[in-house]
Amino acid sequence: MSDQRHTELLKKVREIQIVSRKVVNELLGGEYKSVFKGRGMEFDEVREYMPGDEVRTIDWNVTARTGRTFVKRFIEEREQALFFLVDMSASGTFGSSEKSKNEVAAELCGLLAFSAIKNNDKVGLIIFTDEIELFIPPDKGQLHVLHIIREILGFQPKRTGTSIARAIDYLGKMVKKKCVTFLISDFQDSEYIKPLKLAAIHYDLIAITITDPRELDLPNAGLVELADAESGEQIMVDTASSAARSRFNLAAKARHLEVRDTLARLNIDQIDVRTDRDYMGDLIRFFQTRERRQTL
Repeated sequence: MSDQRHTELLKKVREIQIVSRKVVNELLGGEYKSVFKGRGMEFDEVREYMPGDEVRTIDWNVTARTGRTFVKRFIEEREQALFFLVDMSASGTFGSSEKSKNEVAAELCGLLAFSAIKNNDKVGLIIFTDEIELFIPPDKGQLHVLHIIREILGFQPKRTGTSIARAIDYLGKMVKKKCVTFLISDFQDSEYIKPLKLAAIHYDLIAITITDPRELDLPNAGLVELADAESGEQIMVDTASSAARSRFNLAAKARHLEVRDTLARLNIDQIDVRTDRDYMGDLIRFFQTRERRQTL
């Protein structure tokens, strides 16, 4: 990596750190805790019975031994792991606005990771293409989060394709306990329905779909050569033709809706993010909707 690129990378990491910490402190920290509640309750101590305590919490062994009534006190087992499965296939480098899809992915991971460590959770990362390219075990702390952000921003994948199934399979091999899992991808893949269905049973799985506006709406730019970043396939398209643009746009939007409908059918929560708009509203709506659903 050149010195200039290294400097730019560190600057971007620092920007994400500053923005993420501010947003977490003001907005997301509490939302995260209320939605991802931890793995359950664990025993803390016994104390003497007080009026209003539930009878079922009485510790009969201690009560019999001391001759006074004691109850068990439990606390929430807060600590859990949050994993990011980040698709770094070639299509992620695309960006027709200020940010590429990979840059947006890094920012999202920063926000969610800082929310996690604020609530004493660990954070891990799997970067994948059609192979597993990087695994960072879950850990705590600000330096660990910055390491994750830096890896996503500066990562240079060896492969170009996408295999969500392979990423899910690897997660299953490396993580045996139930964890919160954010799958971040543009879902330019196939054969992922069955793996996602199984993953949703074992993990608290949330899909974040990242889309660039030019993937859905082809502009009038005359005769252009379109290339599939993952397969390398190239085609010439006359974008001056309204019929050609219409066919492209309809097909792209149909595919986008198909991904959304598939995730809904599998009961997998989805956050639909675009590179050309502020995603904070999308994140907050996700947390609020999920919290309301949990209170029903």
